[in-house]
Amino acid sequence: MNSKTTEDKFTQFLKSDDETISFLRDIIVAVAVVLVILTALWGYTGQWFGAPMVAIESGSMMHLDEPFGRIGTIDAGDMVLLVQVDSYDDIITNSEAEKSDGYGSYGDYGDVIIYRKYGRTDEDQIIHRSMCWVEANQNGSFTVEAYDLYNVPAITIPELGLSNYKPSHSGYITKGDNPITNDRCDQAGGICSEPIKLSWVTGKARGELPWVGTVNLLFNDIINGAFWNQWVQPTVYNVPQDSMICLVLLIAVLISIPVSMDVYEWYGKNEKKSFPVKEKK
Repeated sequence: MNSKTTEDKFTQFLKSDDETISFLRDIIVAVAVVLVILTALWGYTGQWFGAPMVAIESGSMMHLDEPFGRIGTIDAGDMVLLVQVDSYDDIITNSEAEKSDGYGSYGDYGDVIIYRKYGRTDEDQIIHRSMCWVEANQNGSFTVEAYDLYNVPAITIPELGLSNYKPSHSGYITKGDNPITNDRCDQAGGICSEPIKLSWVTGKARGELPWVGTVNLLFNDIINGAFWNQWVQPTVYNVPQDSMICLVLLIAVLISIPVSMDVYEWYGKNEKKSFPVKEKK
């Protein structure tokens, strides 16, 4: 009896035309959809109850001569999934992937990682490609297998901008894909002088939601007062113009769908009023 009563009430709740109940029903459905999406993202990325996605603020990963819309690469205004990294085997470097003509992502070989400089949590994270692994040996020498350097007193790799480099520990050498703003690796360009420890890596990039991160950048700039601070350039200014155009078109399409449905419904109701159906006697 109680079960049937509960079922009847639930059915009434789903089918009720009462405005208050309809409003509550819409909120419950919206929350349920968000929870399902978040659970799916957390399950895929392993970032449970953390941020499963990051918005790209700079153009350091941009490629030259990208097609309109810039699908497939990482650009300012994009959002990427942040997949958890548990071991060194989870990250494939550019050099090892290129040697075997193997795995690539976002227009080049190897994984793109997201890390905190020196492990600090009070600075913005960096998203750059893992280029190679540097091993700091106990005898004070260094080994970089990807570049056939073994037990050398210092590291010199001209294509990465490294010359007589002597890091204090082992880690990843990282570099942005943009050849204009990142002609050298991070460790030679002043971004992060030390190789990236695994403990500094918050995840590796997977997938892409193009353009939609622009909205996130805009709100952050407004909250941080970037538009009114002459010493700070708003991050939304880094978003390419064609990405902005694609975002506007996407928003227009998303808005047009419910509007079109409402117009169609309104037209259907008014058409019936204009041409009432006569009952047959």
